[in-house]
Amino acid sequence: MSLQCGIVGLPNVGKSTLFNALSNAGAEAENFPFCTIDPNVGVVPVPDERLDRMFGMVDSNEKIPTSIEFVDIAGLVKGASEGKGKGNAFLSHIRETDLIIHVVRCFDDDNVAHVEGDINPIRDIHIIEDELILKDLETIEKREHNLAKEVKGGDRVAKDHLKVIKRLKEHIENGNAARSFDADEDEREAYDDLFLLSDKPVLYACNVDDDSLPGGNEYVEQVREYAEQLGDETVVFCAKLEEELAQLDPEEQALFLEDLGIESSGLDRLIKAAYAELNLITFFTYNEKEARAWTLERGSTAPEAAGQIHTDFQRGFIKAEVVSYETFKELGSGHAVRKAGKMRQEGKDYIVKDGDIILFKFNV
Repeated sequence: MSLQCGIVGLPNVGKSTLFNALSNAGAEAENFPFCTIDPNVGVVPVPDERLDRMFGMVDSNEKIPTSIEFVDIAGLVKGASEGKGKGNAFLSHIRETDLIIHVVRCFDDDNVAHVEGDINPIRDIHIIEDELILKDLETIEKREHNLAKEVKGGDRVAKDHLKVIKRLKEHIENGNAARSFDADEDEREAYDDLFLLSDKPVLYACNVDDDSLPGGNEYVEQVREYAEQLGDETVVFCAKLEEELAQLDPEEQALFLEDLGIESSGLDRLIKAAYAELNLITFFTYNEKEARAWTLERGSTAPEAAGQIHTDFQRGFIKAEVVSYETFKELGSGHAVRKAGKMRQEGKDYIVKDGDIILFKFNV
């Protein structure tokens, strides 16, 4: 499963610095707008101490974490929906992502210019989100026009969809994001295929100075209050600190974080929050060749998990042998798990749980 997170925000809020820390991809980070033109893409391994411990208890030759893809999208400005600041290109990059990570500047520094002249997180959020909403309104109006034609031709489904689209249009015109629109599963069929920008889940990443870690500051509190109203999550991080951490080996990172009184890096917290926003879980497999982590949508069945490994596994699924990570850790090895009778036999209806260690049985 490929998970793509688009990093957005105004120019000079720390997007590319965060991207560098996440992916070590070397995206330019300069103190002026539009430094990033084409989106930089970085595939980042997901840190998971469960995989680390499991690898130490099995005889696999290699450890392979699951991954998450970050796209560094250039800073948006007012008028982006009308094409200003290369806005149309930037907005099209956002449309392709699964989750929007909205970086918000929550620190004072006279040496780092702000495109709007001062620090105001809520104003900055509205500038970006208003552009997404305006672009969505343009998309919705096109759908409304096409549906109206179909209704004249006697299409009853189009008539029902048009009612939903008109309600959604009014919702958007009032300055509301599509993700806050009240629609059931059937009603969503009227616009799901539009991939509306403001319908995507959002994770607000508050970029603070290191003195404001780990809890944040008054700017962060403003963002948290705003995010809670929409049911969105907030993560506090320091982009410069994360960039420094990325240059250290794991032991040095742990010592550095301990000195700062921080339990985990901003990267770890960002990925966990992204998983929660997208309703994802991790399951594990191992054999002589590799111990591996896999990403799966919560609520998926054992055959669907098998399909993440290979489509043939899903088609020929017979059963899954399953043990929880906690049980595996407690007993210490696969042999001990089997000896204790803790390896369960699960069929096609089994719903995979986060942390499951699975051996799939299938017909070729």
